[in-house]
Amino acid sequence: MTANGPSSRYRPGTTYDEMIGRNGRVRSHWQYLVRGLDGMGSDGLSGRIAEARRLIRDNDVTYHIYADPHGMGRPWDLDIIPLLISSKEWSRIETGLMQRAELLNLVLADIYGPRTIIKNGVLPPELLYANPGFLRPCAAADFDSRLHLYAADLARTQDGTVQVINDRTQAPSGVGYALENRIVMARIFPSLFRDSHVHRLSGFLRTVRLSLMNLAAKPGSDPRMVLLSPGSGNESYFEHAYLSNYLGITLVQGTDLTVRDNRLWLRTLDGLLPVDVVLRRVNDDYCDPLELREDSYLGVPGLLQVVRDRNVVIANTLGSGVLQNPGLMAYMPKLAKHFLGHDLALANTQTWWCGESSHLDHVLKHFDNLVLKPFDFRGTHQSVFCSALNETQRQQWKDAIQRVPHRFAAQEKAGLSTTPVLAANHELTARHAVIRSYLVTRGDSFMVMPGGLTRVAGSEQSMIVSNQFGGASKDTWILASEPEKLESLTVAAMPATLESRPASDIPSRVADNFYWLGRYAERAESLVRLLRVIQDFLSDPMAVAGIGESGYCLSRLLEAVTFQTTTFPGFVGADGDAKRRAPEQELMTIVVDAERNGSLMQTLNAMLRAARSIRDRLSTYTLRVINDIDVQLQSLRAWGADNLGNAYDELDNLIVSLLALSGLMRENMSHEQGWRFMETGRRLERAINTSTFLRATLTGKTRAINESILLEAILSVNDSLLTYKRKFPAQLQAAGIIDLIVRYELNPRSIAHQLADIQVQLSHLPMDRTHGELSNEERLIMEALTQLRIAQSEPLAEINDGQRHALAQLLMHLGIQLPALSNQLAQTYFYKELPLHQLVPIHPESRR
Repeated sequence: MTANGPSSRYRPGTTYDEMIGRNGRVRSHWQYLVRGLDGMGSDGLSGRIAEARRLIRDNDVTYHIYADPHGMGRPWDLDIIPLLISSKEWSRIETGLMQRAELLNLVLADIYGPRTIIKNGVLPPELLYANPGFLRPCAAADFDSRLHLYAADLARTQDGTVQVINDRTQAPSGVGYALENRIVMARIFPSLFRDSHVHRLSGFLRTVRLSLMNLAAKPGSDPRMVLLSPGSGNESYFEHAYLSNYLGITLVQGTDLTVRDNRLWLRTLDGLLPVDVVLRRVNDDYCDPLELREDSYLGVPGLLQVVRDRNVVIANTLGSGVLQNPGLMAYMPKLAKHFLGHDLALANTQTWWCGESSHLDHVLKHFDNLVLKPFDFRGTHQSVFCSALNETQRQQWKDAIQRVPHRFAAQEKAGLSTTPVLAANHELTARHAVIRSYLVTRGDSFMVMPGGLTRVAGSEQSMIVSNQFGGASKDTWILASEPEKLESLTVAAMPATLESRPASDIPSRVADNFYWLGRYAERAESLVRLLRVIQDFLSDPMAVAGIGESGYCLSRLLEAVTFQTTTFPGFVGADGDAKRRAPEQELMTIVVDAERNGSLMQTLNAMLRAARSIRDRLSTYTLRVINDIDVQLQSLRAWGADNLGNAYDELDNLIVSLLALSGLMRENMSHEQGWRFMETGRRLERAINTSTFLRATLTGKTRAINESILLEAILSVNDSLLTYKRKFPAQLQAAGIIDLIVRYELNPRSIAHQLADIQVQLSHLPMDRTHGELSNEERLIMEALTQLRIAQSEPLAEINDGQRHALAQLLMHLGIQLPALSNQLAQTYFYKELPLHQLVPIHPESRR
């Protein structure tokens, strides 16, 4: 320790401490790191914290805490002090983990096979058959019951012995977060990381990819693999998208898959593609509503039968959640003797299953010193630390145990070692920690990730180590005796034979989200442009009072806000005149009220949801801009509640981010199917908004007044003022503006340009052209574009009886045709059921 360094003020907990030995000295394998951290001082560590947070924000690393108002956008919490384990100690842990995984693999095969452990009395039948994780439909002679992935939660006893406190066998989470933690740590501590000789993670991820390939494929074949996710509302959806990209497999949800002809297929815009391997992150019983949980919307009807017939492999196999029963841990020593013939090298925490009378008596007698673990996996119960309960709560839990004892297990209260965490005051403080380590099958054995995901409690006294309850994460460094060969952590490090995801694997759901991402982004940008122009008039008392040309212009612009956002009655209802004279309150709700349909806040929230639902398809820079918009929304919400002027200032930053998003999507994305739907959505939304805006400003009852201020405002809202001045240097005229904004196809802001671009995008989308006829959507866009091309600007600008009837009629037709086009696109691409004749043939080499 350095005399004045952060480590000198560190006070370890009363249990085993990872950094400080019982003699009060820094453990030998921590010394190099401690010297480095002390050398940085508080200022240096503060800079590293800021850099880590920036990297996490820029990479849009999120974790959804369900009670958090940030929701899907909540940043991942990483503490920058790693947890260190020596290579020698890790070797012992690794051996024990591999043995435990092999044992659980044997137990799983026996449970869904001969069940010798039941017949021979090794396991009480109630422990298995009363367990909601035991899926009877999976108990078939031809069912493939293998454990492909496994994770164990590790903790230390008071004397430093490592024990398993939880087995994770259903859909182990956290690998992606562990990898992201490593990437961030390697960047903020490059020298410390390099000189510490930390074991690298890339080899483990490559093994996961190859293991998945080998589950279904014959040598030389290229199986199609998907990662099945519950969707963007899941707490760890970031990880699902992250692993999908890293492993090079398609991220899907249950609705993207279907069972046909006793095969599992991926629904895509080009047809149905056969699926060979599913890496699932959906719980067992949700995977097939036909045979398992009938109220599930997350799975695929008929999936279980496809698995039985060996036409698809699921990792982990359905039914593997039965091994997560904490009561099973009470019998692990007996199971080890039964299957292996010897004791476990890595024991689990002493456990009692209340379904056995002697165990029940022990639990009730020593209740206050135990951790209670209900195991109805469909409930919401967490581990209960009995010592923290009051008398009433203790009695309630005891009564519950005695009513249904087989649904409860209890564990000895593990000491949980402490490890240093960098607190908000930049001082090191001790927090309880748990390490989750990961294993994957490799041939006939298992490979262990060198390290894993360390989680720490949210406060010094807390024993609850959970990210859902305020905990944080750490990188786990396994220290090698010498430097390892440097390997990249990116997908490029995968074997050259692994091909990238083809463009044709776009499911309809993904196309739908791309389409609406484009529409919501354009809708928000159009509204912000309109609001920024309105702001220029709000400082003019004559305009607000409705007097003169500026008053007439502001009145029309405010009405346009209501029509464009559909926030009726707004400025056009019975109270429209009063609201136009004091528009601030109405404008404020249109900007910041997330509950109001059509508001800017609601539109941007919808845009963020669409973007994060397809985050596996977006580049890092695009996600960075998405995250910037999320941060700006939070600022906008805070300012808008009290001061519309400050909220308007935030709109300047927002419009820049929206323009950056538009540029990135156009210049950085491959112009494949996803991009074409996004571009179609953007162009269609701009055409709808522009036609709605012009109807509100130019086709109503016109006063006998000079329109020059209104015409200039129309050009400003459409970002066409400079173009107009170059094309028509004379006085502002309605005919010239209508020509530029409605008909001139070379103006990227015109309605005609949008429709022409949509026509191009539609020509590249998959369509049934067997009869050589135009599709319904092609007919609609051709009809709308033809109307604009044959129209003439002068007649459109003519005023008769105080109104522009020809322009109103043209825009009214567009107001019917463009929404009809949107509905037709949805019917053709987003919600259709593909017939059997569109199944993509299976290559003979990939058929099992």
